Amino acid sequence: MELIPSEKNVGGWDRTVRLVVGPILLIVAAAALLGVVTLGPVVIAASALVGLVLTVTGAVQKCTLNSLLGLNTYRGATEEQAEQEIERTERPA
Repeated sequence: MELIPSEKNVGGWDRTVRLVVGPILLIVAAAALLGVVTLGPVVIAASALVGLVLTVTGAVQKCTLNSLLGLNTYRGATEEQAEQEIERTERPA
């Protein structure tokens, strides 16, 4: 089992949520560090860490936890590539 999945497994609504919630958590952590919002150090660290992970996994579309749980919300070119491969093998030479 790979630590970083080689194939994309984050897409659709999953990616959208990650790319919205992640930066929001990073902004909250930054605001707390600047004193705009009052939060405890553990909450700031957790917000920054979770925000960073969500943002990065949403951007690269690869998530180790999804891979470990067998989840795949990515619907990319893989189906299209499979159809092209079938068409290529069915054509006479």
